[in-house]
Amino acid sequence: MIVTDLPGYPSLREYQRIVGTKQFSAIEELAGRLSGVRLQEINSTRYGGGVSEILISYVPFLNALGLETTWSVMEAEPAFFDVTKTLHNFLQGRGGGFSPAMIETYWEAQRQNEGLIEDDSDVVTIHDPQPLGLVEFLTNRELERKRLLWRCHVQLETVPTATVGSIGNILRRLVEKYHAGVFSSFQYLPLWNVPSFIIPPFIDPLSEKNRDLPLSEIDATLAKYGIDPEKPIVTQVSRYDVFKDPVGVIQAFKKVRQKMPCQLVLVGGRACDDPECFIVLREVRETAEDDPEIHILDLPPDSHREINALQRASDVIVQKSIKEGFGLTVTEGLWKEKPVVAGSVGGIPLQIRDGWNGYLVSTIRETADRILHLLRNPELAVEMGARGKEFVREYYLLTRGVQDHLTAVDQVVNGRITARDSVICYHPQVVTTRMAGCAARD
Repeated sequence: MIVTDLPGYPSLREYQRIVGTKQFSAIEELAGRLSGVRLQEINSTRYGGGVSEILISYVPFLNALGLETTWSVMEAEPAFFDVTKTLHNFLQGRGGGFSPAMIETYWEAQRQNEGLIEDDSDVVTIHDPQPLGLVEFLTNRELERKRLLWRCHVQLETVPTATVGSIGNILRRLVEKYHAGVFSSFQYLPLWNVPSFIIPPFIDPLSEKNRDLPLSEIDATLAKYGIDPEKPIVTQVSRYDVFKDPVGVIQAFKKVRQKMPCQLVLVGGRACDDPECFIVLREVRETAEDDPEIHILDLPPDSHREINALQRASDVIVQKSIKEGFGLTVTEGLWKEKPVVAGSVGGIPLQIRDGWNGYLVSTIRETADRILHLLRNPELAVEMGARGKEFVREYYLLTRGVQDHLTAVDQVVNGRITARDSVICYHPQVVTTRMAGCAARD
């Protein structure tokens, strides 16, 4: 049963109207089985980035279901985030060594946040590598009483573990202390001894970033940033990160504009745990060369309605990632009934069926060709957009994410998760995609 709704937060019945009674009843049943279990979420930033956007909606939703859930954010000096950015890049396959001083900086931040895991929490979900080491400060009794999940949101490449004391070996030792790991895709699973769940991320359809907006607000946003509503708009939304390849987007746009008038909007922001964004933003501005048809926006982390308006005003959404954990901006674009042209990497192929609700690309030339094709064929773009919204409604909304995660929590708390090589997936789209991939290889 729905226990309560929270002031200032959408009613749970609004979500039920979007996804239907059947899925919502399954969520309520899970919440009933977990009644009395205290949940805690821990990450490294309150604002900026996909993890914080998920938790902003996810935590109130669970509380509205009657599950007592808290959200804690670790605090650290800037030097720590320099180290964890290097670590983040390392996990995604980008080279870079770790000195003893960097490893000590990491552990000093863990020590400063030693008490962040609450004494009375029953299930704790740690997000990404930044707070991963907090597990070291729990006693054996606490590890037996609590259930700890590590939620990895990045596109995890193969992590070397051969060298004792190496960063890969340290990560493996830490993760194997958790009761389970949670990954966005089968392809990210490391060869580590930890039971693993496959749960893709999700968006909140009723958040400020995704809810319907009046046309007047969309027009006002375009006017504010000097964007011509009469000229086709191509948009990429992502923080300024080398793995999002904003420079490549500009290069593709310039090829498109040689054949058709249009404008590019790069919408980005900053997160306190990503110190590289300033360097990438400078390179983006240099590549744009003050082109009046290229709008480079550096927005505050709470600019959700403006981002929403810009996505809704766009003709084509781009996410030309080189590496991508999942790509929630792809999900957002599909939900707003836009065709999406995106890199064929990470979790993006879980969302885009090439030629059906968007296009998967690997090169600048492919990106330009697909954008141009959609701009020249607006009827096709409308058809793809309509398919994309229904696809997200079925598979990638907050309700589906809550159902999958609570099912995992139920297994960890009430089930018998002991097989160290177990991999469990409840998400139907991921299972279907995995089976299709295996059949293709066979």
